[in-house]
Amino acid sequence: MDQVLSVEAEEPLVEEHEQVEGARRVAAILAPEAIDSLLAEAEKAGGDAQELLAAITKAVLERALQVEMADHLGYEKGDPAGVGSPNSRNGSYPKTVVTASGPVRLQAPRDRAGSFEPRIVPKRTKRLGQVDEMILSLYARGMSTRDIRDHLAEVYGAEISPALVSNVTEVVREEITEWQNRALDAVYPILYIDAIVVKVRESGSVVNKAAHLVIGVDTDGYKQVLGIWIEQKEGSRFWLNVLTSLRNRGLKDALVVCCDGLSGLPEAIGHVWPEAIVQTCVVHLIRTSMRYVAYADRKKIAAALRPIYTAANASAAEAALEALRGTFARSAPGVISAWERSWETFIPFLDFPLELRRVIYTTNAIESMNFQLRKISKTRGHFPDDDAAIKLLYLGIRRIEGRHIDGVGRHVPAGQLRGTGTYGWKRALNDFAIRFPGKLPV
Repeated sequence: MDQVLSVEAEEPLVEEHEQVEGARRVAAILAPEAIDSLLAEAEKAGGDAQELLAAITKAVLERALQVEMADHLGYEKGDPAGVGSPNSRNGSYPKTVVTASGPVRLQAPRDRAGSFEPRIVPKRTKRLGQVDEMILSLYARGMSTRDIRDHLAEVYGAEISPALVSNVTEVVREEITEWQNRALDAVYPILYIDAIVVKVRESGSVVNKAAHLVIGVDTDGYKQVLGIWIEQKEGSRFWLNVLTSLRNRGLKDALVVCCDGLSGLPEAIGHVWPEAIVQTCVVHLIRTSMRYVAYADRKKIAAALRPIYTAANASAAEAALEALRGTFARSAPGVISAWERSWETFIPFLDFPLELRRVIYTTNAIESMNFQLRKISKTRGHFPDDDAAIKLLYLGIRRIEGRHIDGVGRHVPAGQLRGTGTYGWKRALNDFAIRFPGKLPV
């Protein structure tokens, strides 16, 4: 048994050693002297670095195709061992593929039986993987299909149609469906819910719709985007459908739900998770207040608001609000009204200790993402339908922070489901365990 374990332990080390050796050999081939020599020869021939890269790509791909053909047939070209073989080479055919080095025209080998299926450049493939990833990356930055076409033509000399770009981006449809319906944890101590406005064409006209994002903080303190929902009109029925969907995916309980001014949401939360605390986003509330303030009074009112949201308890906050009312009731009544409307969903925050307040203080985690998503959605003008908007937002989230996509994007080791961490989470988790006994998994 020990010997078997020893052999299994050695295998990764052997594989790692082979990878290091392979990298060393490639580095030796691509030594500066060799590259300088190639560039000099290209310059003599009247070419440039881009043409050199295309020529190297062509040579490598054609050689790889020949190696694959030899492996398929079982003998090298010209080898007498192939005489009498039931299958043999049958010349080649021209094939142009778009690569990161520009379009490359290959001579792809074929066999008489027609059974050769190359892997490095599969049949009917017009682009290599890097180009598809490049198209998805540009699309996720808000570029239109025609902008991407023009960019690839200008930079890489690759002529592609807008329809082709659309087809490439369509490959994420299945990925989005799987992501929107994936299983969730049984408990998320905190949920953040907010929305951005997107313009969508509907019934011949362009209308504004809200794209709602839900971010969950799991019991390890990692944030993950749980889904995207687009709706023109909010209300209890819409939110009940959203929250029921989350519950059906496994989210049995949420402890604190941070949101702001979303019609019907508190009622839906009370129905789906009766013991969850609905908390108004404090930063949202401060920003809403400032809309009613003249520029000359902003500093004064901001200073007067601070004693409210930093109060030790609800009584102290009420006293601070009364002081605000006495000073600014006539000059800025809108500020007072904003706090009075949100008071019932603001004061739960004051029952928490400072460590927990810092964690649930604001929806900045979701606001930061929404700010970047607004930038890419604005460049698109409007979307032909809801699915197109969700596709761009999903790709935008994946590009902005792959960690929020539950392990699909960058920065995440394969197979791990992790988002961005939460500062001071261990202290907050202990407070959650005390205040919500029996809610957190053991």
